[in-house]
Amino acid sequence: MPTNRIETFFDGVLAILITIMVLGMKVPHGESLAALRPLLPAFSSYVLSFVYLGIYWNNHHHMMHACERTTGSMLWATLHLLFWLSLVPLTTAWMGENHFATLPAAGYGLVLLMAAIAYWILQQRIIASQGPGSLLQRAIGTDWKGKLSPLLYVAAVALAFVSPWISISIYILVALLWVVPDRRIERVLGEKDGLAQELENGYKAEGQDSSLDPAWTTTDTEDL
Repeated sequence: MPTNRIETFFDGVLAILITIMVLGMKVPHGESLAALRPLLPAFSSYVLSFVYLGIYWNNHHHMMHACERTTGSMLWATLHLLFWLSLVPLTTAWMGENHFATLPAAGYGLVLLMAAIAYWILQQRIIASQGPGSLLQRAIGTDWKGKLSPLLYVAAVALAFVSPWISISIYILVALLWVVPDRRIERVLGEKDGLAQELENGYKAEGQDSSLDPAWTTTDTEDL
């Protein structure tokens, strides 16, 4: 199955989640700047969650471009990821309404932890479906950010009972790690496209039709 359907569904769900979050914020009672002060905690938690959902949307988009086909396990792994992401508006509102109290801050981190694990599971299902030497496996390499993030989330959940602001600082740190553009997948796909173009130019120079050569198809879909 092609990947466009899973991408469209993922995009639609994230758009709905962002809409739910912004609609959950209360309208200021008054026209002065002082009327905005009570909304700062809710707005701050909204901004943090908006960035997180944007990171997942961006990374999922790149990951799907390194995927050649969709399998049943990938569909379920995507639903698993969306389940945890669908809880982000709830924990965002809980944390904002209670001014970053201990339990809401810990609950927020728990949801982020489970979403990170779900994303890793989806990533592994894609790699397994592509076989040895898959594009995604080559692109992520050691994936140090993917391994570090869950550890930071665990620490943040535990430290929320010491100081919720330590947890918030960790959440911001992880977001900053991922918001920096990661061009690993783009680089690998660019190398594939460049090599494919070189092969195509070679065929044209020899006056051959690359689409008629079985070796072209095999190289394009597997070896690259």
